Amino acid sequence: MADYKRIMISVPANLLQEFDGLALEAGSNRSEMVREALRRFIEERKKRTLRERLKQGYLEMASLNLQLAEEGFEPDELSPRGYESYLAECEGKS
Repeated sequence: MADYKRIMISVPANLLQEFDGLALEAGSNRSEMVREALRRFIEERKKRTLRERLKQGYLEMASLNLQLAEEGFEPDELSPRGYESYLAECEGKS
């Protein structure tokens, strides 16, 4: 079983009233609801942080990825005629 610590927090009365109503609907109590809220908050925070880190990484690597994608392509290889010629050569080899 987890080691529990007791904390004390202050919230506005109207927020507590709404929170207690939600806990009652869920058949739960304040402690369980707060634990669940904290778990979800932490999970969402981790997801948001990971998304931001991935986004930053993709942005930092964009120019290198474009350079690598274009590397080795000659302009005639990208043209339809160059591609058709390449295919014709391949068909003749079989």
